[in-house]
Amino acid sequence: MSDHLTRFPPGSLLAGLPPKAASALLTLGTAREFGPETVLLREGEPSTHVLLLVEGCVKVTGTTPEGRLALLAIRVGGDLVGELAALDGQPRIATVTTAGRVRARSAGQAEFRRCLAETPALALAVSGSVGAKLRWATRRRIDFGSREVKIRLARVLVELAASYGVPAGSTVELGVSLTQPELAALVGAAEPTVHRALALLRRENIVETGYRRLCVRDQARLAAVAGG
Repeated sequence: MSDHLTRFPPGSLLAGLPPKAASALLTLGTAREFGPETVLLREGEPSTHVLLLVEGCVKVTGTTPEGRLALLAIRVGGDLVGELAALDGQPRIATVTTAGRVRARSAGQAEFRRCLAETPALALAVSGSVGAKLRWATRRRIDFGSREVKIRLARVLVELAASYGVPAGSTVELGVSLTQPELAALVGAAEPTVHRALALLRRENIVETGYRRLCVRDQARLAAVAGG
């Protein structure tokens, strides 16, 4: 992997690209900077541009039928957001909001599509990324109705650690900062229930928690819990 890509989490789109495709994506559009709590994309709007996150973290949310805001995903530097609308021209299906300062590159639909046509490796990687997001959403939907909260929590942590984990000695620290309410929203359960499940994992020495910080101490045992 070329040096300028090593700063992106291993599960991000950019980290997995060959140098030529990564360069094409990193030079796409124009550089932008955004402050904390800035809405980058809004659910239902007809815009079709894409954003390549270069630095920082964003939260992807959607509105439930009951009118509540649900946290659907976390995206960090190296990830692409907004690509579905650029590909199919349909209104946005979720809202993307910055969590802290974010640096990104913004590109219009025509430029993005042209880049995909001219760079087959990038087109293939973007297709794979969209597929991975669909798999994540499908697994969450199935788990919400069929698995106990401890298993659902373990599965979310396994996937976050695999995508964004940062090795720290014998542990793996999640590369995203989540509050317990945000984690509960990802798991799809009430916050007190997720808090109890997290306490169980902590007592079993599988995870370690701190203020907006979570480390996986035993990946094998966490994977075993996730397997049910």
